Amino acid sequence: MKKVAIVGCGGSGKSYLARELGGILDAPVTHLDAAYYDDAWNELSTEKFTALQRELVAQPRWVIDGNYNSTLQIRLETCDTVVLMDVSTVAALYGILSRQIRHGAGHKGNGVHNRIHWGVIKYVATYRRKMRPRVMAKIEEFASGRADVVLLSNRRQTRRWLRKVDAERR
Repeated sequence: MKKVAIVGCGGSGKSYLARELGGILDAPVTHLDAAYYDDAWNELSTEKFTALQRELVAQPRWVIDGNYNSTLQIRLETCDTVVLMDVSTVAALYGILSRQIRHGAGHKGNGVHNRIHWGVIKYVATYRRKMRPRVMAKIEEFASGRADVVLLSNRRQTRRWLRKVDAERR
């Protein structure tokens, strides 16, 4: 496990998993929200964001968390492991709200990028119905049969999987 793409709904625990897994694997971690937005929440152009991801995935080791369905193929074609944080809608909504309470709004430099507004809540609330099937189709098309695909459905399962990966690395 050298190149890991972590995807899933906002509030599902992608950034937490990325930080923990990066430490276990001794691999650089990239939170795509940190790459896509500046401190004033301005978006990187599509061309620059695509080019940045191509540079990132060309590296020998990496953990990248984030959905960004428009560029997901770049990560899926080059990873050896895909982790889908497949938590319930309630768990994801709880995740974004508890993150807001714990960290407040803005960029925190550790993968935490909070900006809760109606669009974010709507995205999280409809992710399983609208976005998840699109993500699953891309995983099937670009990674299945070539990369290991791991589905984690709750935080307890995520912690258990991290312990297993850590034990296997020792």
